[in-house]
Amino acid sequence: MSNLDSKLTEYAEKFNAVLRNFLNSLKCEPKILADSLKYSLEAGGKRIRPSMMFAAGELLCVDRTELEQYALALELIHTYSLIHDDLPEMDNDDYRRGKPSNHKVFGAGNAVLAGDGLLNTAYSILLSECRKGNKYVAASEFICESAGIYGMIAGQSADLFFGAEGQINEEILGYIYENKTAKMLTAPLVVPAILTDGKYYSELKLFGINFGCLFQLTDDILDVEGDFASLGKSVGKDKKEDKCTAVKLFGLEGAKLRADILADKCLKILNGVEGDTSFFEQLVLYTLSRKS
Repeated sequence: MSNLDSKLTEYAEKFNAVLRNFLNSLKCEPKILADSLKYSLEAGGKRIRPSMMFAAGELLCVDRTELEQYALALELIHTYSLIHDDLPEMDNDDYRRGKPSNHKVFGAGNAVLAGDGLLNTAYSILLSECRKGNKYVAASEFICESAGIYGMIAGQSADLFFGAEGQINEEILGYIYENKTAKMLTAPLVVPAILTDGKYYSELKLFGINFGCLFQLTDDILDVEGDFASLGKSVGKDKKEDKCTAVKLFGLEGAKLRADILADKCLKILNGVEGDTSFFEQLVLYTLSRKS
């Protein structure tokens, strides 16, 4: 097991303990609502966002307990976005992480409500954190903006609209990448920075945006070169549905070249951060060559 694998496992285990406490406290009715929430939250995944937050916290010397509820809120928001993204009206995928999508198990209506429930609960968690003081308010606001109409939702809307219109250029693609994917991968880095009164705020924010774009770019590449067994979701859908992707705009080799450039930029940004940034360096290299 590589050092990155070891750290991801460590962070995931710590986060899953927080998640278990949350799931054990769920008392919502009817039962299908609780079951649908748990189904998607327990479906697995690498827990990349909580892991990035915990790693950033270690880098900036933030106690992990200060970050746990933020990490939980982020993962609830991320999971809601996946449930909705899989719906027929969105990305129309029957599988997620190798299992039937939420709407295939519980129906489209219940899947919508499961996603809504996760998002509302995440905001309730963030509001509770705001009681601790101004910097906690700022951290909560950053997550909300990253997830909302100036972040992920804007990117998803642009993805649907420009895909349907058949429009694509580098500016549109950059907007989709930055908002749909990158902002929710920037939030776990910026929250610890905010809680340390802005330590390396600019560097971590810039790293997060570039890393998020790299993550989405490699996702586009995997839709061409990946397989269901590794990804746990359908492949070849981007071309079939004429989606706005780097592969469509630049070709497969052009997309790979841009991934190399983004990875190099990420590593250079980390050079401006004092402390042990090896986790993030390894994460960049893993993402560049990832198969899942």
